[in-house]
Amino acid sequence: MTPLRIRVLLVDDHRMFRAGVRALLEGEPDLEVVGETGDGEGAIRLTAELRPGVVLMDLRLAGEGGGMDGVEATRRILTTTPGAAVVVLTSYGTEADVVRAMTAGARGYVLKAGAPDELFQAVRTAAGGGVGLAPDAAARVVSRLTNPEPVLTEREVEVIRLVARGLSNRAIATSLFLTEATIKTHLVRLYRKLGADNRVGAVSEAVRRGLVELH
Repeated sequence: MTPLRIRVLLVDDHRMFRAGVRALLEGEPDLEVVGETGDGEGAIRLTAELRPGVVLMDLRLAGEGGGMDGVEATRRILTTTPGAAVVVLTSYGTEADVVRAMTAGARGYVLKAGAPDELFQAVRTAAGGGVGLAPDAAARVVSRLTNPEPVLTEREVEVIRLVARGLSNRAIATSLFLTEATIKTHLVRLYRKLGADNRVGAVSEAVRRGLVELH
């Protein structure tokens, strides 16, 4: 008996990567790629038109139209096509990224560097109504649930706001009358508290928490 095939829509702005994922998925007897696109608007439209069982969504979408990231695309897909199952497939695995995606309604989170079996399992689980998380992503979700968001000190808020303005460590140190070494220490603590790996991720999470306003 032929197994029921799960219809998958690929959303990633790198054509070569989509081709590789398509080949992986179509090597499985129960998975079928029914469409692909490189931007959020295309993802919203194709989800409504094709009604795939699962949408594989990259977080960073910069090509073929750009303008909308994977989190916003996920939100809009779930608004326009209720019941759609989105699984994030991305290179970014910070706690902030995982939580943002899951809060937007994603039913899975897999890293591109992970094993193919993690991807297959996440797709099948999401298609079946469950939540499919790669081990690293699951650990970060559990971490957030068991450890509420750490409170930033007044000084840390000052530092992240200056980072958001694009100031270098030296400029921040001068502005706050501190040493560069002290600023680096504050940044290490900020990255840990914000669940980020770099300045961009830290600022993004600070914006989400309402600590920083970008103009």
